[in-house]
Amino acid sequence: MLRRSRRRSAALVVTVGTLVATLAACGDTGGDDASTIVRTTTNVAGAGVVGIERDTVGLCALPQPADAFGRQGDGRIVVGSGRTVTVPADPQRIVVLSMEALDASCAVGTWERVVGAPTVPLAPTAPPSALPRPDYLGTGIARIAPVGPPSAPDVEAIRALAPDVIVGTDELDPAVRDELDAIAPTVLTRTESSWTDRALLAATAMGRREAASRAVDDYRARAEDVGLRLNSRLTEASVIRFHGDGADVLGDDSFAGQVLTAAGVRRPGPQQGPTAPLPADDLSVAEGDLIYVIFDGPDGLENGRSVMESDAWKDLGAATDGRVFAVDDAAWSGNGVIAARTVLTDLENSLNGYV
Repeated sequence: MLRRSRRRSAALVVTVGTLVATLAACGDTGGDDASTIVRTTTNVAGAGVVGIERDTVGLCALPQPADAFGRQGDGRIVVGSGRTVTVPADPQRIVVLSMEALDASCAVGTWERVVGAPTVPLAPTAPPSALPRPDYLGTGIARIAPVGPPSAPDVEAIRALAPDVIVGTDELDPAVRDELDAIAPTVLTRTESSWTDRALLAATAMGRREAASRAVDDYRARAEDVGLRLNSRLTEASVIRFHGDGADVLGDDSFAGQVLTAAGVRRPGPQQGPTAPLPADDLSVAEGDLIYVIFDGPDGLENGRSVMESDAWKDLGAATDGRVFAVDDAAWSGNGVIAARTVLTDLENSLNGYV
């Protein structure tokens, strides 16, 4: 297995929705036999932090041609969440109301046509440079005009942007949906659909389903390649997401779990099923050959640190072996091709490593 040594000075920004926490660590790149092993020297509560120097240059696709199929004059019919909507065949001004639709715009090269996008709330302690959107999508995405949080979009702000199509989810309040319909054709993805189906529908509303299909196929091919190169079938990876009043063991139904499965990574027995709470009195459920930890906001970070500094956590084999890694909540809890690619990159940089 090809492994790389990584010791460097770094400033860590852990993006977890409402959390932006900055840590620091130093080290030198060694040239000895250990250079064949992945290492990380930046850590939080003993967990090595993955993705601290993520390169987002060229992350989003170049503009792709509009779909040739399904056109009816200058429009096309899109069916989403039980609604049939006629949208422009090649929309020029797009408003997205979910992070999954924003991810899709990046994946198919329409992000520069997105004139409005949702924001995520930032912690009071966030530095001025903190982005109001997941930083795994890059800095260009951060400059798109805000239209409020996904759960409560600012209708008047959207109206002022004069979009020719709006892409949201079926979680929108029906009254808000009706107001948006009066502004522009509004396509809603189904929250109960798979993340790939939601990505394809969002891209279809932007006139780029063919590009989205290629992006999904490329992701699947890369996941298989990553798994083969890392010998992923030899590793059982646990994924734990801490929130303010507990923690969840992310199962096969979670976004992270699905990407791990696509890459051939095995899951511990207790995690081969749906997501479930982590028993506070039995941390053995979190055990794996290695453990990925995710922090849901500042409260999740505080709770996670408390648990991970306990004797019960330190007794876990993965913790004893230095095989616990902290990863970006926004990407690992995401929904989209770009988020999935980010998770694959994190796997490449950690699956065969140690802190």
